[in-house]
Amino acid sequence: MKGNLKQYAQENEVEESIFKAMLSKMGFSNSDFDTKLEEMSEGQKKKVLIAKSISEQANIYIWDEPLNYIDILTREQIEEAILKYTPTMIFVEHDEYFIKKVATQIINLKKEG
Repeated sequence: MKGNLKQYAQENEVEESIFKAMLSKMGFSNSDFDTKLEEMSEGQKKKVLIAKSISEQANIYIWDEPLNYIDILTREQIEEAILKYTPTMIFVEHDEYFIKKVATQIINLKKEG
């Protein structure tokens, strides 16, 4: 992840207006759009990755621990978006509340021994 958000959107062939709208909903301000990705916090980087994923058209989304580094308000916004748009998703997450709220099927994988 490098450059500013406009460059990142172009490099990843993501519709910039949708991408930035998603980031705005997750609390990004106008000044954040000029910040280099290398200078962003881990939480901001995670929001960028989630906004990129949501902005892409897909038949299925695969997310690995999407709530890492995410604040409560953003988490609630992600939950609302998932419940509203009901995308087909496979995700790995340790937050049981999030899982119970958005998942329609749960598979527990536990290591024995």
